[in-house]
Amino acid sequence: SGVLSYLKETFTHTPSYDMSPAMLNVLVKMMLAQAQECVFEQIGLPGIRNEFFTLVKMTQEVAKVGEVYMLVNTAMNQEPVKENIPYSWSKLAQIKSDHYKALAHYFIATILCDHECKNHKFSTYHINIFIYHINKNNKHVSRQPTVSNSFSGKAHLRKAIVYHEEALRVCGLCKKLRNIDVLQKVLTAAHKRSLLKYAQQETEDDFLSLIQVPDIISKTEHKIEMIAPQFSKVKVKDFFHRLGPLTVFSAKQRWTAPRTIRIHHEAGELGFSLKGGSPVQIYCLDPVCSAASMGLKESDYIVSVGGVDCKWLGVNEVLEKFKSMGEQPLEIEVISCQDTAASMHSKSATYSVGMQKTYSLICLAMEEDKIDQTKKAPLKLPFLSWGTKNRQKAASTLCLPSAVAGSSQTKKKLSPFTLLNSESSLY
Repeated sequence: SGVLSYLKETFTHTPSYDMSPAMLNVLVKMMLAQAQECVFEQIGLPGIRNEFFTLVKMTQEVAKVGEVYMLVNTAMNQEPVKENIPYSWSKLAQIKSDHYKALAHYFIATILCDHECKNHKFSTYHINIFIYHINKNNKHVSRQPTVSNSFSGKAHLRKAIVYHEEALRVCGLCKKLRNIDVLQKVLTAAHKRSLLKYAQQETEDDFLSLIQVPDIISKTEHKIEMIAPQFSKVKVKDFFHRLGPLTVFSAKQRWTAPRTIRIHHEAGELGFSLKGGSPVQIYCLDPVCSAASMGLKESDYIVSVGGVDCKWLGVNEVLEKFKSMGEQPLEIEVISCQDTAASMHSKSATYSVGMQKTYSLICLAMEEDKIDQTKKAPLKLPFLSWGTKNRQKAASTLCLPSAVAGSSQTKKKLSPFTLLNSESSLY
């Protein structure tokens, strides 16, 4: 959850809605709810003893699990997220919320039914202080109606049964969840246990079946927190390190394929100078040197010397490699930056705000509008303009001269596409 929270705060330009802040927020809540559920399951793994304070602790722990799953279910049913969340995920969160709420009412019913003593050591007043939500304006708890613990316990059992039945009903509505046998067994076993407990407490003179039970305070002794990723503690290898410095080798630039240049020393000179950081760049190239005759150009970048990658090497380091080769012929690989005007079409992958058109298509449409405003649209070729070139020269009535002039204007309108100097670049 800490990693997802970090992505939500730092990853702004998401490629899809799955990585949007709203979706990541739901996933973070779901993972925190699962962690809270694991805490409760770990506490109850050795077994739950039928003791007053143990049951109080388990009641508040399981109520916390039901509360966090209820928040997850609410977040999943929001309009932007609802369409992208799987239906089974949303229903499973609702099922878990109802299931754990039912367990909370079952535990408090066990306290009320099994721990009622003659001396009222654990009276309803004390249990209210431990379990129930007490309104701040109601300072005197004793003002509540006096009801025996057994009747209150049966009311909680009825509430637990209602939650269990709702969980089973929702589980039956989802095809994927209905086919999970383990989930069906857990829900059915918990439902039967509550029904059995209620049957043991049911009497013929039960006239208090309409008691409304209060909500249970959710409390946990194990606070769940997100662990932010510690990037400084883990050493990782950059997968894109071999590409070179990002300031040079990025999608903003268009590069030619590497060219191999064989350099011969001429009186201890190479015929060019080097400048820049990493990678180094050709500077002050002598047009009559052997390197220039082999195809080396001004402003080329050196990416390899003697078969060794040098994209991250500076001027001094590259010069040291030159000197280490001695008088032997030197082979280097260089690349050239293509025309910046042609590289503008690389922006076609970015979308404008609110429009499903690429950047280059928008610029092309604006350019065409300017041409249409300055020049009138040429007349279309008549239907009967099937004459030959000789008839066009004769200015026949079947082939008007304006149609011939219009063909050149039509070619001019295609000029925005010719920036790549290739017919295959049309898109």
